Amino acid sequence: MAKSTFTTIPSRQSYDVVIIGGAIYGSAVAWFLTDNPDFDGTVLVIERDPTYEKCATAHTNSCIRQQFSNPLNVQISQFGAEFIKGFKGFMGNDPRVPDLSIQSYGYMYLADTDAFADQLRASHAVQAKAGAATQLMTPDQIKAAYPFYNVDDVLLGSINLVDEGYWDGGTVFDWWRRSARERGVEYLAGEVVSLSVSGNAVDSVTLASGDVIACGQVVNATGPRGAKTAAMAGIDIPVEPRKRFTWIFSAEHPLDRDLPLTIDPSGVHVRQDGPQTYLAGGHAEVDPAVDFDDFNMDHGLWENHIWPTIATRIPQFEAIKVITEWAGHYDFNTFDHNAIHGPHPEITNFHFLNGFSGHGLQQSPAMGRGAAEMLVYGAYRTLDLSPFGFDRIAKGEPFGEKAVI
Repeated sequence: MAKSTFTTIPSRQSYDVVIIGGAIYGSAVAWFLTDNPDFDGTVLVIERDPTYEKCATAHTNSCIRQQFSNPLNVQISQFGAEFIKGFKGFMGNDPRVPDLSIQSYGYMYLADTDAFADQLRASHAVQAKAGAATQLMTPDQIKAAYPFYNVDDVLLGSINLVDEGYWDGGTVFDWWRRSARERGVEYLAGEVVSLSVSGNAVDSVTLASGDVIACGQVVNATGPRGAKTAAMAGIDIPVEPRKRFTWIFSAEHPLDRDLPLTIDPSGVHVRQDGPQTYLAGGHAEVDPAVDFDDFNMDHGLWENHIWPTIATRIPQFEAIKVITEWAGHYDFNTFDHNAIHGPHPEITNFHFLNGFSGHGLQQSPAMGRGAAEMLVYGAYRTLDLSPFGFDRIAKGEPFGEKAVI
């Protein structure tokens, strides 16, 4: 969306809800607010870069999975799948809105140790109880279904071929934003530089332009910049930008069937991208926080780690050609690699949507809906997302999730 389509001057001096950050999460909350029949307030979304060129949403690999070890994360993805497949209906059957689907080639987890195999078995039990279609596979079963894998070191695999794979996150983002604006949400091009806090509430936000905007409630949806935004309210959250690399490549000898999103025990992942192309991703062994504007590629990582790993796992990938590549950022929660969601316990009108650590796009329908519920009712009405609350960080009690990529 071009910058010229955003206003640079707020139309009001005060809004019921001010959302800082207008990418997938800011737009999800804005849209779910407009879709709530009990909400009739004013909403302002402030986005520092309306081109969205460098936001985490623009660099996503846009996949969804139910293979988590925590039942709440499974339920969150199940609603995500329901929302994607029923997208047009959720958007009011607007004839302009396309029908969406999930390319369900699944995630294939490969365990090469007894401990990892036991973890897959334990997670499978959680997923099965939640109604997910996950299957455990022996090496022989994996080889029969996917002959291209080298499974010499594999003890167990886990895959789910129902509602797990690629989806068009860009279209969902675009329509959330477009629909929210058509319903009266104001999108403003600007950068928040400070928050005014009095007692237990944020009173106003100040923009780099000098404009001061009063707010009833404020939402931190600033992705990798989430800690910087929270700090303006005097709040410390353990979120930082971590670089994640992606490569799209073609193979001299393409596979004869779809490639699941394969999580190698090394942590490298590779999946089908198009009919004749594949996507691989990973990060360096040393994985520090990076500058917000650092999107430089690490070419040695591909040559020395990513390509050798995928070529060992799938020998047909010995001869491949990189077509394109990019670096993006995770909003990485260093505490427990899961979202921080809901209001701050003391500054009670300051709401978090931060630290998704790579789960953000797939979790946006449930998390956006939950944030809107909290803003309207002061409580969750559908899924209870309180385990993601800020309190757990203050108490030193991590949210338990072992399936982190």
